[in-house]
Amino acid sequence: MDLFSKIISIRWSDLDPNFHLRHSAYYDFGAQQRIEILEQFGLTMKLMQQEFYGPIIFREESIFRREIKLNDIITINVRLAKMKPDASRWTIEHEFLNEENKLCATLVVDGSWIDTKLRKLLNPMPQVVANVFNEFPKSKNYVEL
Repeated sequence: MDLFSKIISIRWSDLDPNFHLRHSAYYDFGAQQRIEILEQFGLTMKLMQQEFYGPIIFREESIFRREIKLNDIITINVRLAKMKPDASRWTIEHEFLNEENKLCATLVVDGSWIDTKLRKLLNPMPQVVANVFNEFPKSKNYVEL
């Protein structure tokens, strides 16, 4: 797969007092998109809960280029930008594009996996995680860490 893409609907509650998409909504849309792609590849929330691990974010950064308003048609493209071979650390990029395919925002997240019982970074990495992340769409500038 080269790309995971989704058209999103902007809700009234996603707007700020300036009538454009509030900054924190970008992070919410990105998180939802990441969970959906993991689910699509079989790394479900149910499986992670049963096996006592889940994704953890170290850094989130957005760059805003164009306003997104209530009736805009927005597509989010998601790709893996960086990853350790065992998928224990990774960087995911999200592009928010308008209907003219112009970049409105970029969201970049750096993350890993946490053992939800021990509350520590997961070690060793379950093979299913590496398998899913190896299938994840990669950016043009993908880098192995």
